[in-house]
Amino acid sequence: MTNSPRTITIGLLGCGNVGGALLPLLEQQRASIAARTGIDLQVAKVAVRSLSKSRDVEVPEALLTSDAAAVVGDPGIDLIVELIGGIEPARELILAALRAGKPVVTGNKELLANHGAELYAVAAENEVDLLFEAAVAGGIPIMRPLRESLVGEPITRVLGIVNGTTNFILSRMSDAGASYADALSEAQTLGYAERDPTADVEGFDAGAKAAIIATIAFGASVVAGDVYHEGISKVTSADIAFAARLGYVIKLLGIAELVDDGNADHKAPEVAVRVHPVMVDQNHPLASVRDSFNAVFIEGAAVGDLMLYGRGAGGPPTASAVLGDVIDAASNLTRSTYAAIGDLPRARIQPIDNVRSAFYLSLNVADATGVLAKVADVFGRHGVSIQSMEQEGLGDEARLVFITHEAVESNLQSTLRDLQQLDVVHSVGGMMRVIGS
Repeated sequence: MTNSPRTITIGLLGCGNVGGALLPLLEQQRASIAARTGIDLQVAKVAVRSLSKSRDVEVPEALLTSDAAAVVGDPGIDLIVELIGGIEPARELILAALRAGKPVVTGNKELLANHGAELYAVAAENEVDLLFEAAVAGGIPIMRPLRESLVGEPITRVLGIVNGTTNFILSRMSDAGASYADALSEAQTLGYAERDPTADVEGFDAGAKAAIIATIAFGASVVAGDVYHEGISKVTSADIAFAARLGYVIKLLGIAELVDDGNADHKAPEVAVRVHPVMVDQNHPLASVRDSFNAVFIEGAAVGDLMLYGRGAGGPPTASAVLGDVIDAASNLTRSTYAAIGDLPRARIQPIDNVRSAFYLSLNVADATGVLAKVADVFGRHGVSIQSMEQEGLGDEARLVFITHEAVESNLQSTLRDLQQLDVVHSVGGMMRVIGS
């Protein structure tokens, strides 16, 4: 005779795109989950802003409430799923749930990227789970591998295409020859981009995700304000064309690098965390990630290279990640255990000026004798070594395209400033970091 499943009741805060996908997924999988885990997951309350708003999913009227705080405080609810987004009231609701001994599952990247350390600490103090797989890469499992499978791995760098909107735009520019404006318009028509796309195209969404990734990968607190941002709005069709001709694809990457683990000096790790367009070698696995798909590429000293790929957004994929966390948290709750993140010292952040990278640089110059020598002299004076150079005629001008060897960012910026002072340099066509050359 088998034991009856233990019931875990869930309070869902928010029933939008992801919450609306979670409810039918949970109902569809409920019997299977019970059979495999011995846990019967039941949604007891669903907190929404408006009780009268029409929804894509049918929710029994008895489950709906507009009082999220009452859901958190209800002693009959065991576990909280927060999907309302934003900083407040999400932060206070999550803190209240954790202090009440209730595990929390959230997909709130903005909150975690700004107040994660506080939330992780309160979860540990109260010995309950705070799980957030859905906050970074939608349906792609990345947090659990970093927290569990790779917790003993000396990770050196994580590169991520973690924003589907920008990847779609750059894919359309690369594959269909679309302009930035036309690709953005298409993304908005298809629902990939908001009417105001700033958070996506200027890298703020990816920056929040990069902060969370860096925190978990390197065991030190990184917040959104630590992340250097540069968006894709200045990427031109000419940049796309030159990248292709040189054997590269342009992607917006979130990059978290370990500069110094701090162990030798008993310090917190030093990390470089940034978001910007990158020319990725066409043979690198990230170069083949197209349209609205996401991917996270992990470089480890022992394991080597790993890549996780899939749908980085959307209701059903993200709901799948949420449900995985719910099952994990419910299982831990039945065993009176939890998954601690551990102590998180404040990371030392390497300024962007000190970061090393290879660079792509294009210049429009006078088509005259001696121009290349003057330009090369500027590179040399700042210690920036040229790996390759191409030239093409533009009527009475010429365009010079350079790929440099790895150089310090500040040296490249000094090179740029001095190049712009040369009378033979008419304009700087573009500058971009290069990976995988």
